[in-house]
Amino acid sequence: MNIRLYNARILTMEKARPMFRGEIWVKNDKIACVVNSDELKKEDMKDFPKIAWDGEIDCRDNLLMPGFKNAHTHSAMVFLRSYADDLPLDKWLTEKIFPAEKKLTEEDIFYLTRLAVLEYLTSGITSIFDMYLTSDSTAEACLDTGMRCVLTSGLNDFTSSVEKMEEQYNRWNRKNSLISYQLGFHAEYTCSKELLYHVAQLAHKYHAPVFTHLAETRREVEECRAKYGMTPAVFLETMGIFDFGGGGFHCVHMTSDDIDVFSRRRLSVITNPASNLKLASGICPVAEFTRRRIPVAIGTDGAASNNSLNMFREMFLVAGLSKMREENAASLDAEKVLRMATADGAKVMCLPKCDVLAKGKQADIIMIDLYQPNMQPLHDIQGNLVYSCSKSNVCMTMINGRVLYRNGDFFVGESVDRIYGECERIVKRILSV
Repeated sequence: MNIRLYNARILTMEKARPMFRGEIWVKNDKIACVVNSDELKKEDMKDFPKIAWDGEIDCRDNLLMPGFKNAHTHSAMVFLRSYADDLPLDKWLTEKIFPAEKKLTEEDIFYLTRLAVLEYLTSGITSIFDMYLTSDSTAEACLDTGMRCVLTSGLNDFTSSVEKMEEQYNRWNRKNSLISYQLGFHAEYTCSKELLYHVAQLAHKYHAPVFTHLAETRREVEECRAKYGMTPAVFLETMGIFDFGGGGFHCVHMTSDDIDVFSRRRLSVITNPASNLKLASGICPVAEFTRRRIPVAIGTDGAASNNSLNMFREMFLVAGLSKMREENAASLDAEKVLRMATADGAKVMCLPKCDVLAKGKQADIIMIDLYQPNMQPLHDIQGNLVYSCSKSNVCMTMINGRVLYRNGDFFVGESVDRIYGECERIVKRILSV
């Protein structure tokens, strides 16, 4: 499909490029042109591609920008939304979450992921970094609905294997442009030292980054110290797991030595503020990471611990919690937070073609309705996006050149009612007493 998006305000998220009025031309799955309205008025148009349009969308002076990158989620956990609220993490996991997850089938995960995709689209999320029990089911659901997905393994002592992770790494990194795969494991505290040694071997074999839950709770850090005499980040570095980069999900309870590891190994932090607040895990020291030039991305975590797959809420919390933790209202500004949720998120997720709106990049574009009360006046659109925007302002989500959501309607190849019905059937089977 060749689509012309015109009469738009455009925020490309390229550094030092302010918002402007113009058009974006999409040819198949790529951006063919991002052009300022003033340039279009010139008589000489020879430098612009000639495209036969399959569709033209009048943006009505609304905002086009890169889609959000949800850099940590467990999509299929939507079936546990509001099921086990108001419990501490250890009890929440062992008494509620793990027993329910044992009953899931691959087909369950396929349909539950489709439900999560619907929610991602309404939040302007165009890429997800998903860790869950059966990566293949997640990938197939994303392919069917058109969602861009980076998979990572939730490998631990009880599920999957290093051999399975290697097979999926090789298969999904060459199968489809929408799906890619990064090495990973659940967490230090769910993996034996022997298993982690094999993960390190795999990272060295492919010169690949590795991602994991890290320093999410104080208890996790203390127990690792008791076992190994080191914090999780330092211990994993000694194992050679981070020799080729990677990152940590959460990174709440980080020591100065841990931050040194991240700086030295060029690791990334993926912060999940809503989940960490709800589980009382703590507040990630985001401002300290940015001072050390450590890349930071933002994730929702799963709907079991967050309840809402909403990047607008996450952005507000990243900014607000940093200000509170630092006791400094200037500790983290809206532009930095918006970059974490878009361009920096793409970098962390190893999606270099999805970071900004520019010629040759993937056509992952969202439209924000600026003509609702919460977005007026337009003193600072980036400030509005972080501090006052909501999912109700998302009026279009395009991924890979396909409009998958527009003005409340979904275009994901299947009836929304059928997805809801299948998920309700799964929930009743698994959680009915």
